[in-house]
Amino acid sequence: MKSLFDAVSFKCSKLVTKSYSTSFSLAVKMLSPSIRDAIYSIYGFVRFADEIVDSFHEYEKEYLIDDFEKEYYKAMELGISLNPILNSFQHTVKEYNITDDLIQAFLKSMKMDLIKSNYQTQTEYIDYIYGSADVVGLMCLKVFVSGKEHKYEQLKNEAMRLGSAFQKVNFLRDLKDDNLILNRTYFPGINLNNFSEDSKTQIIKEIEEDFRIAYQGIVKLPMEAKFGVYTAYVYYRKLLKKLKNTPYYEIGNSRIRVSNYTKAGLLAQSFVTYKLKLV
Repeated sequence: MKSLFDAVSFKCSKLVTKSYSTSFSLAVKMLSPSIRDAIYSIYGFVRFADEIVDSFHEYEKEYLIDDFEKEYYKAMELGISLNPILNSFQHTVKEYNITDDLIQAFLKSMKMDLIKSNYQTQTEYIDYIYGSADVVGLMCLKVFVSGKEHKYEQLKNEAMRLGSAFQKVNFLRDLKDDNLILNRTYFPGINLNNFSEDSKTQIIKEIEEDFRIAYQGIVKLPMEAKFGVYTAYVYYRKLLKKLKNTPYYEIGNSRIRVSNYTKAGLLAQSFVTYKLKLV
């Protein structure tokens, strides 16, 4: 039965989410059950593409990402894929009217990671973040607003700023690994060799402004999505605070994390705030 295969496909996307990101998985659990599977399917798609360019060093990455893209479009055409991640994702794309320009922008940024390692200008930096993060936020927004175009347009800018904030926090947290393992520098003009407290402060101010604008959209989200998105927002704000309080040289030498105990506390705090209708 096709319905059984589809159900298994969405469970595979859920498994990918839980395996790769406990934080994002926790936030998805705070969404309404009616939209969780769709968000799992988006995460599964973007995670697999990201893994191809970041992790599969012993394989032909360019071939794999091209094949992944071709198989996605086959799935869109046929309405089915034997790759369960693509099968669940194509269902979500069609159900929530996720436009192809978002998919193409994301894949473009993933492919950039195969050929570009240094983002020297603000334009390059903004373009990369748009494709790697902003559009993922927009895909999720399509689900949150049930594909309603007028609501999507109202919240589009805030969703992009939230995606940007999350990505920039990740860049700052992963500064060491990106530079030493993947040989990438995303912040224009900044790498491990010239990273300083001043450059850290500048980056954090930029992220805080993204979060400020993003929050204005979170409070306007439908009830089905608000608590889950707010939970992710609170977690990343906590991570940013830890980075802010960490000397620049430690960021360049270690990976800053939020403990599971702290995450549990943040979840409880978010729940109380949400229930009291303070967000």
